[in-house]
Amino acid sequence: MEEQVILVDTNDQAIGLMPKMEAHEKGVLHRAFSVFILNDKNQLMLQQRALHKYHSPGLWTNTCCSHQRDGEDNISAGKRRLLEEMGFETELSEVTSFIYKAPFDNGLTEHELDHIMIGHHNDAPDVNPEEVANWKWMALEAVRYDIMHHPEHYTAWFIIIFEQFFEKIKLS
Repeated sequence: MEEQVILVDTNDQAIGLMPKMEAHEKGVLHRAFSVFILNDKNQLMLQQRALHKYHSPGLWTNTCCSHQRDGEDNISAGKRRLLEEMGFETELSEVTSFIYKAPFDNGLTEHELDHIMIGHHNDAPDVNPEEVANWKWMALEAVRYDIMHHPEHYTAWFIIIFEQFFEKIKLS
């Protein structure tokens, strides 16, 4: 059965479920999350999305992201997906949320109420090659600089998060 996303209103109140692909085809607002993992040097763990992903393949982005499942709280969802994509567990804290809408060249649209979570980890991940093509640690200022000069290398949501919430990430 296809993964379901939780449809929400602008106040993050659940209003139903929809198959993930249908929600992206229709551009319907749904709940999502983005996890940012920092090490003791305040470097961000970036992942390069697998090359066969249905949108944004091969682009660099935050440590992991996905959608909450019905009945799953934000932190549990973030921990689940961090383990599935990056192969490790750590404590997470939610720092903010926001709504964004980003159309893609393939006709799909991300329209998400995205919950941003921060965690800390120092070791190399054990990435899932079905999800992740590559990974790296990068200083926050270097990420900011690279996004300004090479936005085409990054996912739409990561650029938005970094522009709007850089200070919250930096202070976490």
